[in-house]
Amino acid sequence: MGTYSELGEFLRIRRASLQPEDVGVLNYGIRRVPGLRREELAMLAGVSTTYYTRLEQGLSTNASEAVIDAVARALNLSKDERVHLFNLARPGKTKRRTPAKPDKVRPGTLRLIQSMPGTPAVVLGRRSEVLAWNALGHRLVAGHLDFAAPEAPSTRPNMTRLLFLDDHTRELYTRWPEEARRAVASLRLVAGKSADDHELASLVGELTLKSPDFAKLWARHPVENCMSGVKYLHHPEVGYLELNFEVLTPPDESGHRVLLYAADPESAAEGALQLLQVSGDTRKVPRGLAEIDS
Repeated sequence: MGTYSELGEFLRIRRASLQPEDVGVLNYGIRRVPGLRREELAMLAGVSTTYYTRLEQGLSTNASEAVIDAVARALNLSKDERVHLFNLARPGKTKRRTPAKPDKVRPGTLRLIQSMPGTPAVVLGRRSEVLAWNALGHRLVAGHLDFAAPEAPSTRPNMTRLLFLDDHTRELYTRWPEEARRAVASLRLVAGKSADDHELASLVGELTLKSPDFAKLWARHPVENCMSGVKYLHHPEVGYLELNFEVLTPPDESGHRVLLYAADPESAAEGALQLLQVSGDTRKVPRGLAEIDS
């Protein structure tokens, strides 16, 4: 994932998505390419066409904050897209080193999710790998997998990989295209912050080769920080569920996220979650937590 090639791709895709009438530019004649021309975007941003062209081609590596902000305004970028643009245009300010040791869930976070047996909870790493889940979270999103799988990096599931390559997971989401776009948009945001993350690059490469759906979505360069919303599922044991979700982020720089699911009070989904909890096996405690308590 070359940072400057990513920058050029992002700018070209966003420029192509804008029509002249969207930004108050007069449209003269037939256009050979979709969207705004480079000179039109440069005019809106208040920079020279030559400078903007160099920026889009990845040849300008020291764009000022004012220029980046002007380009973001000209492209009508959302808040998340603006952050992503800054990450791509100024990688020296935002890149992170890949951790030398395998990532693992914090003991306190593990205790937290295990203390909420009635709330499905999944702890994700920066690349959407599952670091831990509680019993109900496991039964909800991946009951066909080993509960202990997240404990070792070699067996750790990845939610994005499951979404595109695992038939069970694909069938779980009744609005799979919506879920898929959300996953790719989140991964794009992470990729913009982690240009030197070889494991993330490997994941993107694998999914691009194995999933045409992922490849198409990735090429569109969607960007969104998905922190809350609704997920629509059809669980093989309890049927249809409409669940709210919230993503909590610890105040450290781990990049971990705690994904929590909740049903509306007195809804059919609430009853389904209760049934799923009751029908589950005896509550399992990961070895890592057992070692903490011993």
